[in-house]
Amino acid sequence: MEKSRILFVTQEITPFLSESNLAETVRKISQGVHEKDKEIRIFMPRFGVVNERRHQLHEVIRLSGMNLIVDDTDHPLIIKVASIPQARIQVYFIDNEEFFKRKRVFDDENGKFAKDNDERAIFFCRGVAETVKKLGWSPDIVHCHGWMAAFMPLYLKNMYNDDPHFVNAKTMFSVYGNGFEGNLSNTILEKIAFDGIPTEDLVLKNSADSDNVNMLGVQFADTIGIGDQAINSQLLSYIESSGKPTLEYQDEENLVEAHQEFYDKVLSENGVLAE
Repeated sequence: MEKSRILFVTQEITPFLSESNLAETVRKISQGVHEKDKEIRIFMPRFGVVNERRHQLHEVIRLSGMNLIVDDTDHPLIIKVASIPQARIQVYFIDNEEFFKRKRVFDDENGKFAKDNDERAIFFCRGVAETVKKLGWSPDIVHCHGWMAAFMPLYLKNMYNDDPHFVNAKTMFSVYGNGFEGNLSNTILEKIAFDGIPTEDLVLKNSADSDNVNMLGVQFADTIGIGDQAINSQLLSYIESSGKPTLEYQDEENLVEAHQEFYDKVLSENGVLAE
């Protein structure tokens, strides 16, 4: 039987960034379900703090070379890849000199939340979609982790809704407690609208703070995951009111098995797996 396909879209994964609950969780889930029976692909941004030499990143020429237009400006898309040897898993990195060269993750040189984080998030999510298309790979589930991946369900449901690589994919968005201080650019809605996406009903119209960015992921995902014990009550209430299938927080012991069962339930309901 052909393996079901899970696409992981994450802002971080161990060992490429400093350890965090998000990075460790994505590593454990992806490796665990891969070792069971799933075919997976993992994408993250190539932040400047990722040590390319230590982790042996190299550019994939056949996947690079495309330009993505974000807010009417061309940005070259560079794709790099590295392996997690112990897990026998490849991780694809979305790279661009302007967005990801600096030796920071989300802050600028002055230690403040970078003004271009909105464009970086859009570029990252669109870059993932375009690269998956180039790979000729059609995921059954797109599992997004962390606020930077919150734009992925929005774009898949709008800009890529008729694309044959994604038309049958179910999206899952997992929320975590490590948000950000401040707000994304106050022109974020204009940048989304530039891509032909209606913005009048987006939760971001209230403000582009961390909670609302996470709510955006919840708004457009088919299913939800709770990745941390410490999620604020406003966000939890929004998730509950959405009525969408939700995988509650799981401790380390149950993490892989719970996700495996949740994925299989989603796949069965989508006709990918037989009951």
